[in-house]
Amino acid sequence: MTNSSRISQTFAKLKQAGQLAFMPFITAGDPDMAMTLSLIQELAQRGVDLIEVGFPYSDPIADGPVIQASYTRALNRKLKVEDIFAGVATLKTAELPPLVGMVSYALLFRRGVDAFMARAAEVGFAGLIIPDLPADEASEAAALAKKNGLDLVQLIAPTTPRDRAIKILNAASGFVYCISIAGITGVRDQLPPELRDQLAWLRQQTKLPLAVGFGISKPDQVDVLRDVADGVIVGSAIVKQLDALEKGGTREAVLSEVGKVAGGLVTATHQAK
Repeated sequence: MTNSSRISQTFAKLKQAGQLAFMPFITAGDPDMAMTLSLIQELAQRGVDLIEVGFPYSDPIADGPVIQASYTRALNRKLKVEDIFAGVATLKTAELPPLVGMVSYALLFRRGVDAFMARAAEVGFAGLIIPDLPADEASEAAALAKKNGLDLVQLIAPTTPRDRAIKILNAASGFVYCISIAGITGVRDQLPPELRDQLAWLRQQTKLPLAVGFGISKPDQVDVLRDVADGVIVGSAIVKQLDALEKGGTREAVLSEVGKVAGGLVTATHQAK
């Protein structure tokens, strides 16, 4: 993928300004696509740089209880992949931050990898993350992503051996999703000290932007990453706000709370390095 991709352009612009990218994660269809579309628009208005959209799947990969619960809520309401595509298609995605789909390979395989990617690009996704597709088996998917104008983002964990990390980097485009901890997603008070060493090593191996996810929830955690990463990804701290709908909260109140969380993280990430 060339530097002309929307994701690459976003990171390049922020780097030039000395800022980190902020990418929140939301679950598509929780509680329905109307709310998902409202969340995307609210996050865009708050100034986020990219938005990760999770495609609910019955067997989440590395997702903690908050995101698992959101996936379950969406699936219990019979959400289909085409519902997600149809909803996103109603947005003016060219005017929004780049959308990055987090999707299990099984969903692509069922529809056909090329057909899935073509549809994703058609409705306005800028890239995909396929967490259960091993890098050494990703060459075909990477070629199809490129053909369809999508970035294929790859994940690297703290436990990834360095020789394997090199293979993963070779299959990646857009940015590298750097998992901060060995474990599942979820809010944590502190990030592991060895994370900085891992990021410093990755920085020597690739020119792709490094975005850190898993465990980040508060603006003060951003400072730890400011000089070693290019972006931060926050999921559970955003998604857990949707729990309020199960307890009688209003959509307006949830949108406001999501906006407040996102706004604080936008402020933190956009402080110049």
